[in-house]
Amino acid sequence: MAPIGKLYGHAVQPQTSAILSAATISGLEIEQAPFEWGITNKSPEWIQKFPLGKIPIFEDNEGFKLIEGVVIARYVSSLVPEVGLLGHNTKETAQVDQWVHFAETEVIIPANIIYGGIVAKFFSGYNEEVRLPLPAHLKRSLKFLEGYLTSRPSGLLVKDTLTLGDIVLATAVKRAGQTVCGIKERGQLYPHTFAHFTKVTSDAGITHLFREPEFVDEPLVLKPG
Repeated sequence: MAPIGKLYGHAVQPQTSAILSAATISGLEIEQAPFEWGITNKSPEWIQKFPLGKIPIFEDNEGFKLIEGVVIARYVSSLVPEVGLLGHNTKETAQVDQWVHFAETEVIIPANIIYGGIVAKFFSGYNEEVRLPLPAHLKRSLKFLEGYLTSRPSGLLVKDTLTLGDIVLATAVKRAGQTVCGIKERGQLYPHTFAHFTKVTSDAGITHLFREPEFVDEPLVLKPG
């Protein structure tokens, strides 16, 4: 099968993993275009074509372009509706959208701020004042998620098979495990949440897209200096 288009993104981005996972499960191929942050997106050709400069970016074979990772993932999921990544009826689709939004706003954003400030060090203004409310926000969100997953016999969010909600949530939980969820948190506080991560990422078609999770042993703290 010929690729449906090109994706400009970085492997460490949760959104890139979600897009490629949705494509793989749908039986679609997307070409991963060469991209080097700070170089590719600074070229005149790039700026003319993609003036916002953000990644990931998708461009299909007819020149149709999309920005914003979850929007791209949703578009890709919609191309093969019978797979059911967006559900099979309006209520299931609404539930999928709910969990995608939850994963993005309640988990990925705060966890990414911690990751960017302490691990990747690309937030120059990151300090204790910025960090302080984030673990509590994530704790509330993960407690809610854990309670919901406890009630799900399948271990999945909406159906007994994977949806886009499961995929995006797995990328979010991975980031939580790299920042605020150490061994104790993963095993004692949020076992169903991390069982969900394992279930999703054990799918043979997408395991490689999640790579080694590199979970922390203890929640990250900001070291002085």
